[in-house]
Amino acid sequence: MTDGSTPRFLQGVCAFTGKGLEQPVPLDAALRYTVPAGATTQPVYFRGGNSSDEMVAVVLMRDGAAMRYFPIGAKDAVHVALRVVEDLLGDTVLELFLAAPEGCTGTVVVDLGLVEV
Repeated sequence: MTDGSTPRFLQGVCAFTGKGLEQPVPLDAALRYTVPAGATTQPVYFRGGNSSDEMVAVVLMRDGAAMRYFPIGAKDAVHVALRVVEDLLGDTVLELFLAAPEGCTGTVVVDLGLVEV
């Protein structure tokens, strides 16, 4: 038996060089999702890890604007269950960006869980 929903994931391991905490940049083209026409999607959790010596923030972008910030401490990891969820309608574009201090280098591991109905 199914409830008609389909899990979707934006996952990856990405090297980065920071451009500044106020200048988030795309992590990877594979970390982009477009809600199919006629469907609704909700982000339900985020997990991330940061190998660098600085705090960074993974930014969930919605149609080019910041929707959620997920700060990750230096050499740390986070798990955030999203309790406040929004229905994202068809053709909404979600992307994961990274904001890091200028010149900071490292690798982030990201896992964003979505439910598509």
